[in-house]
Amino acid sequence: VQLQASGGGLVQAGGSLKLSCAVSGNINVPNVMAWYRQAPGKQRELVVRILSDGRTTYGDSVEGRFTISRDTTKRTMDLQMNSLKPEDTAVYYCAAHDLKNQNRYWGQGTLVTVSS
Repeated sequence: VQLQASGGGLVQAGGSLKLSCAVSGNINVPNVMAWYRQAPGKQRELVVRILSDGRTTYGDSVEGRFTISRDTTKRTMDLQMNSLKPEDTAVYYCAAHDLKNQNRYWGQGTLVTVSS
């Protein structure tokens, strides 16, 4: 299984970006897909996760601004980020957790920079 993240870039505060994660290979159901981020000098944190049944959990700092979606047919996961703030600047990673065999997979990360 491989995950490929894309869509990062530079945006001004208040702007929007959309990240995408493409999954190749097979992941069992049930599973969890998620976006994490790591800002310079900080630990990696969970941004949002989505279960294979569609349930979502958002981090407090992004609730109401970010929206996760997944397309099981296309095997993609998107993160729509609105009202971006400078503190959203980080490398964003997509991840998948196969709940059947407990394997975890990570994408390579994509940099999001929000200027003030």
